[in-house]
This record gives sequence, C-alpha cells and structure tokens, in this order.
Amino acid sequence: MASKAPGKAHREGISLIELFRLFPDDEAAQAWLEEQRWGGEPWCPHCGSLNVRRNKHPSMPWRCAERECRKRFSVRVGTPLQGSPLGYQTWIIAIYLLTTSLKSQSSMKLHRDLKVTQKTAWFLAHRIHKAFAGENDAFTGPVEADETYMGGKRANMPKAKREELTGRGAVGKTAIVGAKDRAANQVTARVVGSTDGRPGVAKLRG
Repeated sequence: MASKAPGKAHREGISLIELFRLFPDDEAAQAWLEEQRWGGEPWCPHCGSLNVRRNKHPSMPWRCAERECRKRFSVRVGTPLQGSPLGYQTWIIAIYLLTTSLKSQSSMKLHRDLKVTQKTAWFLAHRIHKAFAGENDAFTGPVEADETYMGGKRANMPKAKREELTGRGAVGKTAIVGAKDRAANQVTARVVGSTDGRPGVAKLRG
C-alpha cells in the first residue's frame, strides 16, 4: 500500500467548529492563555514575584503586590500580544489560521477572515511568525548563566507570612535564572520553580 502523502486528510488537529467551541469569546481565550503561560500559578512578568492579586482594571486584571513593584499586568505582557487592542479570541483564531495553513496565509486573506484592516492583519501575522521563528532558537555559546531572587523584604511582610518562613537569604522569594550568549550578546531569563535540582538543571515554570 502506498504511503499517504503529507498534508492530506489523515493529519490530526482540531476543526474550525471545535476551535469556536473551545474559544467562544474573549474570556475563554484569555483563561486558556493564562493557563498555558502560568499553569494556574500567576506571576508578575515585571519582577517575577508570585505575590500577585486580582484587580478590577478592565485590561490589566492582575497586580503585583510587592512593595517595590506594584505594577498592573495581564497575560499579554511580555508576549506578542502586548500592546495590541485586539481581543484574545481574534489572536487565537489568527494563530490557528497561520499555523494550520499548508501554504502561506496572506495578510489580505487574514484581514477578510478576521474582519480587521489589512494593516492590522499584517501586524498580527508578523508578530506570530516572529514568535514561532524564535521558538527553537538556541544559544551557540559560550553561555554565561546566573540566578537571582526577587521578592519583598521580610520586614514588609505581614506577621503571619513572616512566621511561616524559616531560614535566611532567599527564603520566600522567587528564583529567576538568566543566560547570556557571549557571541550574539543575546540574553534570556525565566522564572524557575526551584533551584535545588541536580547541578546544571533548573526546574522551569511554564
């Protein structure tokens, strides 16, 4: 039996009908993006702290509770969605269309499918392509790596929280690991869940 050619009907994925069932509105799309990024444990993209609170701001539903930060944020901050007024559902649909098309998706077709301007469609496509293009980028080295700890001063914490913490130094703070490619002068940093793994292995969050 001849093997099936790539790009045919046997390819697995979700249909447009299933897509709209999963993301019927912006609220559902936002909740999904938050789960994908934070895994149920939101953290501040500005300082890395886990000490965050919900607030009633219409576009920035989270706020960092650290005295040194206090910034509002949403799941958009630090992602290709940052600074865009488009709804979460529109972004999800655009990502679906661009990543499932067997041929390149023109900005003209995207603008017709999404009912946005051609300029907006180009902006969407450019940001999405750039995000996916950098997804598999790897440092070629040599690479420098270091860690730091972010969080409020123990003296500023509520008494109940101070009593829960035992130990000194970084206890109760969030660990952030950074790496720099010396050749490319490129830097990346991520919040990590723990730094107590075996040497050379960090337990990354999200």
